[in-house]
Formats: sequence, C-alpha cells, structure tokens
Amino acid sequence: MGKVKHEPFDAAEFLFDAKSQAAALSDALESGHRGVVLNVLNAIARARGMTALAKQTGVKRETLYAALGEGGNPTMETFLAVINALGITLRAEAANDVADEREAISA
Repeated sequence: MGKVKHEPFDAAEFLFDAKSQAAALSDALESGHRGVVLNVLNAIARARGMTALAKQTGVKRETLYAALGEGGNPTMETFLAVINALGITLRAEAANDVADEREAISA
C-alpha cells in the first residue's frame, strides 16, 4: 500500500464569504481564548488577501502576519484596524451570570 499524502488544514479555504467569516470570528470570541481568536482572524485575513488588508489598514503586511500569527499580540489599534477593514462589527453583551449577579446586588 502506498503512502497517503495529507494536506495541512487551512481554515482560510473555507472562509470565503462575509457571513462565514463573521460566524467563525463570533465563535472564536465566545471561546474566550486569545489564540483561537487570533487564529480565526488570521485565517479570515488570508482568505481576504493579506496584501489588500495591509493597504486598507495602513499596517505593513509583515506586521499583520506577525500580529495575527501564532504567538502574535496585536495592539488594540491594529486589531481594530483589521476588524474595520474586514467590515466586521463587534458587539458586547453581559454574560448571564454577571447580569444576574449585578441584579441581585442592586435589589
């Protein structure tokens, strides 16, 4: 039997439209893990085109790769520039346990 060739998984290949990109980032944000968020944001950026994103954000392409790559730590300015350039809107809502706790305190 011959060797089986495996291609590495690349999420960017599956994040081809704005709806799937927003859903993936939303799930990543819900995870609460920085690495997961950066990994998804990196995949979305690559799916859209890192060179185009660099032009839109005014952030060098190499800086984007470093900031969004494994071990990256983008500044808030870079993070927001990327989010805005991708046309993604972030929203916040209180976690149920936090909201319930505050209501109990004020009662």
